Amino acid sequence: MVTKAPPRPAPTHRALRLLAAAGVTAASLVAAPQAQAVDAKADGKADGGTTLTVAVSQSIDSLSPFLAQKLVSTSIHRLAYEYLTNYDAKDAHPIPGLATAWKSSPDKLTWTYTIRKDSLWSDGQPATAEDAAWTFTKMMTDPNAATANGSFTANFKKVTAPDPQTLVIELKKPQATMTALDVPIVPKHVWEKVGDFSKFNNDQQFPIVGNGPFVITDFKVDQYIKLKPNKTFWRGAPKFDQLVFKYYKDGDAAVAALQKGEVSFVPNLTPAQAAALKTQKNIKVNDAPGRRFFALATNPGARAKDGKTFGNGHKALLDPEVRKALFLAVDRATLVDKVYQGHAVEGAGYIPPRFGSYFWQPDGTQKRTYDPALAGQVLDAAGYRKNAEGKRVGKDGRPLDFRILCHATDPNDKAIGKYLQEWWGKLGIGLKVECLDSVSDPWVKGDYDLAFDGWSVNPDPDYVLSIHTCGTLPTTPKDTGATDNFICDPRFDALYAQQAVEYDAGKRAALVKQMQSRLYDTGYMNVIAYPNALEAYRTDQIGSITTMPEAAGNLYGQDGYWSWWSAVPAAQASGSESDGGGSSTGLVVGIGAAVVVVAGAGIFLMMRRRSTADDRE
Repeated sequence: MVTKAPPRPAPTHRALRLLAAAGVTAASLVAAPQAQAVDAKADGKADGGTTLTVAVSQSIDSLSPFLAQKLVSTSIHRLAYEYLTNYDAKDAHPIPGLATAWKSSPDKLTWTYTIRKDSLWSDGQPATAEDAAWTFTKMMTDPNAATANGSFTANFKKVTAPDPQTLVIELKKPQATMTALDVPIVPKHVWEKVGDFSKFNNDQQFPIVGNGPFVITDFKVDQYIKLKPNKTFWRGAPKFDQLVFKYYKDGDAAVAALQKGEVSFVPNLTPAQAAALKTQKNIKVNDAPGRRFFALATNPGARAKDGKTFGNGHKALLDPEVRKALFLAVDRATLVDKVYQGHAVEGAGYIPPRFGSYFWQPDGTQKRTYDPALAGQVLDAAGYRKNAEGKRVGKDGRPLDFRILCHATDPNDKAIGKYLQEWWGKLGIGLKVECLDSVSDPWVKGDYDLAFDGWSVNPDPDYVLSIHTCGTLPTTPKDTGATDNFICDPRFDALYAQQAVEYDAGKRAALVKQMQSRLYDTGYMNVIAYPNALEAYRTDQIGSITTMPEAAGNLYGQDGYWSWWSAVPAAQASGSESDGGGSSTGLVVGIGAAVVVVAGAGIFLMMRRRSTADDRE
């Protein structure tokens, strides 16, 4: 703010690709075959069938898998396209997707995937290894096609398809993510007609050809996106006749729609909303450990690969002592208690505790606990003393007055902003909370001091770590890179390079923890909390649905398509079970929020892998 995600990530600020077709010539558009008729009404109700409607509060950045990085977008792409591998709903280990098997050469430099024979594109053509080879090669040879997921192919040397069922990827050096390539495979016969990949948003011709469990049939910017079941999907067609993601800018409006039965599911609830919904008839609330982190990001000095700096970030934040003082003046425990009302875990490392082997916490000597007195001492020692008016000023006489980017639709951003104003104000530091409908423009321009940030993390953490490497900076100030926050730290990069080639799980986890430790010490990213997945659905519309992970997991923004693919209409659910890639589960229900209704509360925006990621989601 991402999943990315995830998915921005907290909404992603990364992808700037416009949803309108401005600048896209007719010649560059793909004339997608009309494989299915679009007969759904604008209100999301399918004529004579069942509709599952999901309320979302995040705008779709692009329907092109090569550009999309927001969680809502990448989640939809998981429904519309197959990846080489998927993640098991039970415990997130890699399982077959478009590929049924894979193996590496002894030197780990060549990977061979067996592509399934029973996957069809929604226009009837077979999905083959050639489609996968073309997708990856396009990302390797066209920088505009590598905008969203280029980190996965940066180390690829050559990708070939010797036959329709064999994909061979040759690497420059070993790569630990070869069973976790979170890249949607697209149909070559459709996408090879695209001209400029930086402008093509894939949102003009419907239905959109894919080979996932759903087919995208219609889309209106900030209104809705509609999908129908892919009847030829190899794992079996979804059970609802239509899936609709309906946009709500206001969180209370989405909750009201759920109560009226106008939508089936609402994610990202506030504690007050969840507490109120828990008492409602035909509504279940899911409160489970999430896959996101929420953080305070500091502008480290926006710069491009060509060495040019840009933006108007406050220069004092380039001083590590200032960042340390701000770190010491944030009471995470209070924010978890008062803002999240216990529906979160206090933050520290970059990877949420749900991903146990990669989860990191600072030890006693490294940990920066809430200590405003020490924060003041740090500022004094660094030369930022209070003037006669009680304001902290630097040696240049400039006051420490900062701006923080806030997502206007996120009540958590606003609430936390008020706490920061109080805590930092006592230090003599001013803070202006700038709440915007979209923080993307000032963020990518480097026109900010601090920002509320957050990403959805995938089972493999590579992507969400890659967005802090020097290689993801924009090529020039006029370009858009994959960087999250313009961080470029040689020590972090060195650790990233080591973990990327480490196949020993224990050794790789240790390196990932060192990377989190480095991020923590630099103070560029202050991870405040790991929010729970707090969401609700109507039991008179959804009879059963699969959570991920099985024991206690989320429904919205999964690492796969299990929730919406497995969902069974209430009328059909009697005596049936949902299949989640070898596992079946009912919804884990529970909530510990105070039972109080707060007017004006809104749905918490998620970002991907803020792609992953998001990305991620």
